[in-house]
Amino acid sequence: MSKKHQKVLSAIFSDHLSSNIHWKEIESLLIYLGAEFRESSGASLVAIINGIEFSMHRGHHNTTMSKKSLHQLRKYLESLNIRNQEIQK
Repeated sequence: MSKKHQKVLSAIFSDHLSSNIHWKEIESLLIYLGAEFRESSGASLVAIINGIEFSMHRGHHNTTMSKKSLHQLRKYLESLNIRNQEIQK
């Protein structure tokens, strides 16, 4: 895992969620974790890892992911047994 991926994953699992995580960084991390993507209605994007889907809404004028969306992404990663401590080993 690249240092950039580690940094993003650490930010997702941080106690204090950042509002400065860019969509490209999230997508890159999810691709590294094996995600496939499909476009959904509007500005939604669905990530699929191990057959489990996660729908994300990309704001039309936002380049960063909201804290609420980051919290949902954290829950999704936890449901896949992906946790920050385990990845960094």
